[in-house]
Amino acid sequence: MKINGIILVNKEKNISSNGVVNKAKHILGADKAGHLGTLDVLGEGLLPVTLGKGTKLFDYFLNKDKVYRTIFKFGETSETLDTEGKITQIDENALITKDDILNVLPKLIGKQQQLPPLYSAKKINGQKAYNLARQGRNDILLKPKEIEIYSIKLISQLDRNVFEFEIHCSSGTYIRSVCRDLGTLLNTYSIMLYIQRTRCGQFDIKDSYKLEEIQSGKYKLIQLDSIFENLEKVDISKKDSDMLLNGVNISFSEDGEFRVCSDGVFLGIVTVESGLMRFKLRLI
Repeated sequence: MKINGIILVNKEKNISSNGVVNKAKHILGADKAGHLGTLDVLGEGLLPVTLGKGTKLFDYFLNKDKVYRTIFKFGETSETLDTEGKITQIDENALITKDDILNVLPKLIGKQQQLPPLYSAKKINGQKAYNLARQGRNDILLKPKEIEIYSIKLISQLDRNVFEFEIHCSSGTYIRSVCRDLGTLLNTYSIMLYIQRTRCGQFDIKDSYKLEEIQSGKYKLIQLDSIFENLEKVDISKKDSDMLLNGVNISFSEDGEFRVCSDGVFLGIVTVESGLMRFKLRLI
């Protein structure tokens, strides 16, 4: 029996997102697998892994927002903006307080042009930026991208110049860049010590599983139709489903977005405009 759906993995650090996907695919015997948003090798937390027909969800979830727990240290930085790279600059006079941070955090809220980290998977002329950076290239020009930060909460101070934050942001936001930019606002350097993703779109880390748990059978697979329970369900005839699956728009009385089924089979998500139904997300 082919497996289709999503499993929420609680990724540990020191493994790539693709490494997690390959392990989950092997454990569950899926014919295809993917994920809904990369976590850095050093990153931990929620990684939704798509299985079988679930791999078709990537574009649908591409722009979903994320929530992270992260720890920043002020007064030093590295070439990668995290602990993976060598320390490049130190500000021995840095002494950042909670009030200092609270005074500048509002400047980071909202839509903005964010410059990705030099060591990132952004492509330049077909090559990933981190590969070029590791070659010692000093002519790497990354372009800023519009992102949005909805909120940044200062959770606690953990040590001298070390603080924990919760960040709610749009897809495509680099938390290492947030760290860098916050350090700049505080007139010092900064480095990300830790990152954990706790939410990805509608999915929450509390519903995720470690790879060992999945290996031992302690997991719950999210069925594809249950992901869209907020949408009204529409059942159509076999004749209409055949037409729809062959790219023919069919008539429907109500405009909107729906999950569509036929003979008990979930076909996908449709939109209806001016009385014509077409696929927005086809899952069969």
